[in-house]
Amino acid sequence: MEFKEGLTFDDVLLVPKYSDITSRSQTDLSTKLSRNISLNIPFTSANMDTVTESAMAVVMARAGGIGFIHRFLTIQEQANEVLKVKRSGSVIIENPYIINQDKTVQDAIDYANEKEVSGLLVVDSNSKLTGIVTDRDLLFEKNTTHLIKDVMTKDVVTAKSGTSPEEAKEILHKHRIEKLPIVDDSGSIAGLITSKDITNIAAYPLASKDKKGRPLVGAAVGVKGDFLERTEALLGAGADVLVVDIAHGHSENAINTVRNIKKAYPDCELIAGNVATSHGAEDLIKAGVDAVKVGVGSGSICITRVITGSGVPQLTAVMDCAKIGREYSIPIISDGGTRTSGDATKALAAGASSVMVGSMLGGTDESPGTVLTKNGKRFKVYRGMASLGASLGRKSKDSGSVSFDDDLNDYVAEGVEAMVPYKGTVTDILKQLTGGVRSGLSYCGAHNITQMQDNAEFIKMSRAGFAESQPHDVSVM
Repeated sequence: MEFKEGLTFDDVLLVPKYSDITSRSQTDLSTKLSRNISLNIPFTSANMDTVTESAMAVVMARAGGIGFIHRFLTIQEQANEVLKVKRSGSVIIENPYIINQDKTVQDAIDYANEKEVSGLLVVDSNSKLTGIVTDRDLLFEKNTTHLIKDVMTKDVVTAKSGTSPEEAKEILHKHRIEKLPIVDDSGSIAGLITSKDITNIAAYPLASKDKKGRPLVGAAVGVKGDFLERTEALLGAGADVLVVDIAHGHSENAINTVRNIKKAYPDCELIAGNVATSHGAEDLIKAGVDAVKVGVGSGSICITRVITGSGVPQLTAVMDCAKIGREYSIPIISDGGTRTSGDATKALAAGASSVMVGSMLGGTDESPGTVLTKNGKRFKVYRGMASLGASLGRKSKDSGSVSFDDDLNDYVAEGVEAMVPYKGTVTDILKQLTGGVRSGLSYCGAHNITQMQDNAEFIKMSRAGFAESQPHDVSVM
């Protein structure tokens, strides 16, 4: 039996090269996520129920990356999360939320709360714009049985279809308003421009956007049951890319799912994984994927290697899969094992086009879940999607309940549930990650990720070398 050596991030260092870079700002972090989607930073947030829902995905897109909405929601819930991201910023909101003028104030409050918006456009029975109702109109309204037409703002400033963002900005400023409905020649609503959307364009110059100026967002689907129905709903909601989410991606289940989705939706941008070998990557590529997700057992909450004895150290897995990816011009995503910006830099240098991050983003304001306090310190729950809690949660979503007659020994967990320290906003973490990778590029003498991959030279280090790399002989404050 032949033994192959496998290395992970802590086993190697990148050898510094001559650099003509005088400032980190000279480096370019743009990269390919998949065959047809580009990002401005090489980071994505993991499709985990304690990492990515709409709040995380919005921030990731604004920073230049992308978030993947996890699949452990009902189909409608997941589609709604995608919609929230798409509506969080655009040049024009094409389908603004509307309400009939003969509805009550309570109806308007309930609908606005359900959709998490601050204002609704008001229409008559012929769907013609008659007014607008916002928080201002509803805030101190005591009689919630009043009709909307009695409390709405009636003299609405509008613009014609084809109005540019600059023209809209002038109108908003001139009339001191925040919302500008777009109407066609017949008076029907054609869209909505808000002051927030316009300011976001300037505030987030690196934002990842689709052709309509809306944030990019991904979503996950499984390999069993309703995956085609879920795919249809997610694409209908505007998802730009889907990921077939399975722990062992080099399997008949994953390959058949990829083929079925591509057959039903040939234009769907599709990622699949996770795999850890060149053969696994090649089989998924031949099945039709637009990117391959790499990593088996490397996540901080993953115990696949402990339970099954299977896996490949992450750096070796990325290098092997990237070799195949280059042959087919298919990007590779490194998923798991990233604890520092240095790990991300090594993954990119080894051939990954982007890095999926989980534990580093868990515990932030934007990750799902509430902040817990233990021994005076604040934490958030972070768990593997193959953990017992996630498995039971998944079953309850599918069937509506978990029976106490179920034998818990039937579940073989390959992940754990843990608490991670509360970290504040994810924006600060992304600044540290991208700043570290920019510095890593300069140490490799590279102006961009492709140059670094071409010039990268790894050196293996001993335990003593690893210890030398850490703070030592001092008391860290």
